[in-house]
Amino acid sequence: MSRINIQIFLGSLMILATSVVMVVYGLNEENRMEETRKAVQARSIEEGAALFEQQCSRCHGTQGTGIPGLCPPLNDRYFFDQRLTDISWSSTLEDYIVATASSGRLTSTRPELYPGQGTPAMPSFSDQFGGPLRQDQIRNIAAFVMNWKPTAQLVEVPTAPSGPPVGADITKELPTGDPANGEALSLSLGCQACHVTTPTGPAWPPSGDQPGIGERAATRIAQPDYTGKAATPEQYLFESIAQPNAFIVSGFAEGVMPGNYAETLTDQDMADLIAYLLTVK
Repeated sequence: MSRINIQIFLGSLMILATSVVMVVYGLNEENRMEETRKAVQARSIEEGAALFEQQCSRCHGTQGTGIPGLCPPLNDRYFFDQRLTDISWSSTLEDYIVATASSGRLTSTRPELYPGQGTPAMPSFSDQFGGPLRQDQIRNIAAFVMNWKPTAQLVEVPTAPSGPPVGADITKELPTGDPANGEALSLSLGCQACHVTTPTGPAWPPSGDQPGIGERAATRIAQPDYTGKAATPEQYLFESIAQPNAFIVSGFAEGVMPGNYAETLTDQDMADLIAYLLTVK
């Protein structure tokens, strides 16, 4: 075999080998693209989780289960299965999350259950509407919320009080409170999400040289800047729950705490909460 024939033969083998490699590579392209998509999605969810904790958890809860009387749950079967139907949204749920987080809400769509932070009920988060986040960051938050869909359970809507509402008269006589029941109620209402696990509201537990709320209640009413009408620690705690804007602790904003507890708690509920808070020292 001449040298030219050998070169032709080797060249043909190389072309054939290259073709085989390209065919194999092409057959595996879909798998590689899917792996890349999953990797990108995982990074988006991870970044969205951090952003959700920073920007959203103080109102929607650290696990997305909402804060009763303030903001609705997102890690909720209703949210994934029924929400779009109820509001007649024609696009995808992810687009709904992006749109809502981007522009916020002036008023709540369910004010009787979730009045939101005040005015607006939910702030704008996109920098296109004066918020702190880029659009890709909003998308990452949406990806994180959508990540809950396979395992989301139905979160029960808070029930009406089991008796007449306590009202806002902080001088009224309350029944004897049960601290254990008060602690359980503070958990079910989501109070501890703002006052214990996150700094949305004034912290209940002691910190540094600051005593817990059970001791601070007595000193608050003696402060020169106190604007409420309480004369005792019990009345101060009652006022803080039923009339949250009567006195705003320095460093915190008005309208963040739900203002409907006077209508949604009973006398016994209020007595139990106060009894529990007085033990936090």
